[in-house]
Amino acid sequence: MPRIIITGASDGIGAEMARQLAQAHQSRLQLTLAARNTANLEAVAQQCRSLGAQVLVVPTDVSEEAQCRALIDAAVQQFGGLDALINNAGVSAHALFEEVSAEDLGWYERLMRINLWGSVWCTHAALPHLKASRGAIVAVSSLAGLVGVPGRTAYSASKFAMSGFFEALRTELKPAGVSVTTAYPGVVNTRIRYHGYNARGEAAGVSGLKEDNAMTVAECARLILDGMQRRQREVVMSSKGKLGRFMKLIAPGLVEKIALAALKDDVKPH
Repeated sequence: MPRIIITGASDGIGAEMARQLAQAHQSRLQLTLAARNTANLEAVAQQCRSLGAQVLVVPTDVSEEAQCRALIDAAVQQFGGLDALINNAGVSAHALFEEVSAEDLGWYERLMRINLWGSVWCTHAALPHLKASRGAIVAVSSLAGLVGVPGRTAYSASKFAMSGFFEALRTELKPAGVSVTTAYPGVVNTRIRYHGYNARGEAAGVSGLKEDNAMTVAECARLILDGMQRRQREVVMSSKGKLGRFMKLIAPGLVEKIALAALKDDVKPH
């Protein structure tokens, strides 16, 4: 019976992963859902329960270490162990670095606490239990964690940091039989960019990226869960992402032009 924790599970990719897991495992699933929005969490939990899953809701702000550790403790106490931790919680941001004032620069640190440290703290607390079950860790990074995207200095920094941390951890945990899968979604049809920070550290309300060919949330969630099931090292989801990663090695200037082209005209640097 799989015992799985998902952070950032109140909407978007996290909520969809929860529903897909419940559909696949039904009454065999013991699922812990974490996020800050309790009402949304409860709604997702009810959807999963209607499919037969056992669900524990733990309202959690992953930018606080104590709450991360309390989340893991609650899940293990409820279900007797842990088989997988999906580090999905995160916040987006879009701002040209020169447009961020010295007084507002603190939100870079807040973003890092959520995107990097939330994953680090949850993973550290979960590690003994995952080693006991020879389980799985998933880190949801971004293509912005493989290629630096203009206007996303803070976001790319946090996602590059995630990529490096989990790549090193993967090697450390190989003898223990714990898999570490890092997922690199591109532009996905969620509201994360609208809720993310602008130059003042406020909710942007708009997306700075062109979203005409955004991947569906359902497809993104399916690919991440498939990667976890297969215990893959990495999940790079789109042909553009795979090509960009390769081209960065042989034609970095071209990749920079492609990254600029992904921005809407009104937010491009001048």
